[in-house]
Order: sequence, then structure tokens, then C-alpha cells
Amino acid sequence: MPKLYAEVQAISFCGVMIDRGWVTVAENKGGVLGFLARDGAEICSLYLAPGTCGQGIGKALLNKAKAAEPQLWLRAFVANRGARRFYQREGFQEVARGNGSDNEEGLPDIRFEWSRGMTIGDQA
Repeated sequence: MPKLYAEVQAISFCGVMIDRGWVTVAENKGGVLGFLARDGAEICSLYLAPGTCGQGIGKALLNKAKAAEPQLWLRAFVANRGARRFYQREGFQEVARGNGSDNEEGLPDIRFEWSRGMTIGDQA
């Protein structure tokens, strides 16, 4: 991924998301394990700390978002195969692809959608 912002800008934006009430944090006594930022139905960010993948943390954060909203959507980069597999495993379906002209990174992406009660093969 291209580096678009200085670390101070990224930290500042995280503060904005927190102030807006978008962020759910997964933590234990050792610190932050990951977080999910959601603006209504849009999942803006889902990040896990290094070494925490495959422990159910992302699934737990996603399940909390699913409990709060009947429909969710997000974009994942085509190159991020792990994220794409994860979202599909969690019931999200691909509904559109972009060539990168609509995101700051300029990278091809996929829009995924999930609806409560939707099953694999349903159209969004």
C-alpha cells in the first residue's frame, strides 16, 4: 500500500473516528488486539495487531458490528486476499469492483455487502 499520510496525520484521523463514536476496540491485559471503525453501515477500518490473526478477534469485532446494524458494507483491496477470504467467510458478498479511481490509494478494490438473513448466493 502506498504511504499517503504521515504517522501524525493517521493518529489524528484515528482520534476523529474515536471522537465520532465509530471505534470498537478489542483488548486484553497486554493491550490493544485490534479495532473496527464503523460509520453507520460502512465498515471504514478493521485492523488487528501483528500476530493476532486467526484468533477470532476480527470475527468478534465484526459480529459486534453485525449485531448493531442489519446491513453492512465495506471495500477491500483486490490484492488483499486474506481480507477478501475473511469477509466472504463471514457472509459478505462481492457486489462491485473498482479500478482504483475512487480511492486515495489508487488500487483496485471490491465492494462487499452483508445483510442479516442473507445467504450465500443471494443478490444484495
